Amino acid sequence: METVLLILGILLFTGGVFFMLVAAIATARLPDVYCRSHGVGKAMTLGIILLLLGYGVLVDDVAWWKIFLAIGFQFGTIPVASHLFCLVAYRKKVRRWSARGWVQD
Repeated sequence: METVLLILGILLFTGGVFFMLVAAIATARLPDVYCRSHGVGKAMTLGIILLLLGYGVLVDDVAWWKIFLAIGFQFGTIPVASHLFCLVAYRKKVRRWSARGWVQD
């Protein structure tokens, strides 16, 4: 049973690191603030949740209520912050990217 938990924890950690890496690449590669905010918001939320679950599986004496509280906090803050970045950019009339090129609303 301990081997199964070790493998599960490593898989969760690997998945979390993968999605955090995707978020970092999204920040560098996507063309505008709207795309970057979307890419970072989704990948970062999933990456942090997988890392927290992996931590919970690998550590023997862990308070699961704290992990679930942290996961709930991540669900409540990262998407809202991502939305607010886009809202500020939209109100400041930051150009956005489309298939035709840069668009100014």
